[in-house]
Amino acid sequence: MLLAVDVGNTQTHLGVFRGDELTNEWRMSTNPARTADELALISGQFLAHADLSFSREITGVAMCSVVPQLTQELRQMTERYFGFPAVVVEPGTKTGIAIKIDNPREVGADRIANAVAANHLYPNEPSIIVDFGTAITVDAVSAGGDYLGGAITPGIETAAGALYDATAQIRRVELIAPPHAIGKSTIQAVQSGIVYGNASLVDGLVERVSKELGGHANVIATGGQAPIVVKHCKLVDRIQPELTLVGLRLIFERNFDERAAGAGTETG
Repeated sequence: MLLAVDVGNTQTHLGVFRGDELTNEWRMSTNPARTADELALISGQFLAHADLSFSREITGVAMCSVVPQLTQELRQMTERYFGFPAVVVEPGTKTGIAIKIDNPREVGADRIANAVAANHLYPNEPSIIVDFGTAITVDAVSAGGDYLGGAITPGIETAAGALYDATAQIRRVELIAPPHAIGKSTIQAVQSGIVYGNASLVDGLVERVSKELGGHANVIATGGQAPIVVKHCKLVDRIQPELTLVGLRLIFERNFDERAAGAGTETG
């Protein structure tokens, strides 16, 4: 069984795969101060809840991280408690896709994992991935499976936090869609701006990226905040919360399956 770990700036998403089936998944807050031993304790509790353990069932670990402090701690955790090294999405890791941007080394590992998964879901078709996290990323994958780049904008909680911090009279609100775009109170006005505004922002970026891809692309949303916004988008085809984990599984297989070992393209 494979443990896949996606470390984001705000949350860490973990999942267990039995073959190609995601059997269990969990989320925890990302804390850069956590040590390898603390990460092992938390991971072990998640696994125990699913009647799994470090030593018996888990035979591989794949991870992507946008928090460098935790990347090394997770490496140490894997080697110390699982007894083998993790597959980490980083320059030199086989992914099976070409990274066609100016500096491939600067692409977030989660964005690469998403692109690998999208290319697997829609082979020979262009795809656009919208990931709703601390940032909203909109990434393009060509019909040939190349990662072409994308756009980055503040996530909905990040944007809301900046608004609260910069204004004296706007209080924190629940991030839900109000009944109408025309808010009848300050709370509804903020909710409208954040939810409907980001839905329109995403649709606008997707429309522009689609044109650059030739006029049509499969549009996939993922990330913890996706359900809040996507239901108000017009151009998103589907939500796949486990997209990054699926990408990690595919990358793991490409680095350990001898049949694919010679066919992968490195991340950098």
